[in-house]
Amino acid sequence: MSATIDVLLISFDRPDYTRLALGNLLELADPDVRVWVWHNGWDPKTLRVVESFRDHPRLHRFRHSPENRRLRDPTNWLWSEAEGELLGKVDDDCLVPRDWTARMREAHAAEPRFGALTCWHNQPEDLDERLYRKKIRTYGGISIMQNCWVNGSGYTIKRKAIEEQGLLAEGESWSDYCIDLALRGWIHGWLYPFLFEDHMADPRSSHCRIKTDADLERSAPLSAQVNRVTTIEAWLAQQRRSARLVQKAPLDPRRFRGWRRRFWGPELWRLAQRLVGRRRSF
Repeated sequence: MSATIDVLLISFDRPDYTRLALGNLLELADPDVRVWVWHNGWDPKTLRVVESFRDHPRLHRFRHSPENRRLRDPTNWLWSEAEGELLGKVDDDCLVPRDWTARMREAHAAEPRFGALTCWHNQPEDLDERLYRKKIRTYGGISIMQNCWVNGSGYTIKRKAIEEQGLLAEGESWSDYCIDLALRGWIHGWLYPFLFEDHMADPRSSHCRIKTDADLERSAPLSAQVNRVTTIEAWLAQQRRSARLVQKAPLDPRRFRGWRRRFWGPELWRLAQRLVGRRRSF
């Protein structure tokens, strides 16, 4: 019997992306995948899109929050109520690949210490083999590009890891949560060979609707908002910096805590937090 996967998608005010992302997630979901949707706010177009999928057999739970609860509350909703062996999240502007669930199940079954595993969220061109080859590790026959944290879309994590550490705390970022798990001995990373998730808000994606700087100003992705990015050129530069950062980051989670952090560089750590879209309140 295959592991049950409960997957969260949080929608807000991007109807076109949501239609593609949710439709793709539901289409690729097998009988052991349950999709949970949390809708923030009252954007009528996005809400209609979500409602159009309400009768899909793989849409397991739906919750509407009139207030924009962002990420923490929806994530804790899934984590506290889902019963699947694996829990995951896919952003409303991302398309997971067809073999996503099969690869995730295979990897988690092979290595009990795997915590959060994910897809490559950037473009293939952002991979630098000279860097990432140094971080490839193999456990139980499964190879990953290991890191102390992973991106927050296209991932799955063992429910056992969440039960051990608890829910997201107020002000805690996803990257901090992953690092704390790594300190407990959990192993995170990008599955290798890489699974490529199509981030539709990246101007290099064929689905991207951001064609001009004005488009970016109207509908900037979360990490672009956090970094106050206002031009497509700057947004692309940030994407490339983000990809390079995770390929260079050290593997020892103690390097990101206490006095040891200074040896990696507090400025670089602050950059890491910004690049993964951290806000003061998760």
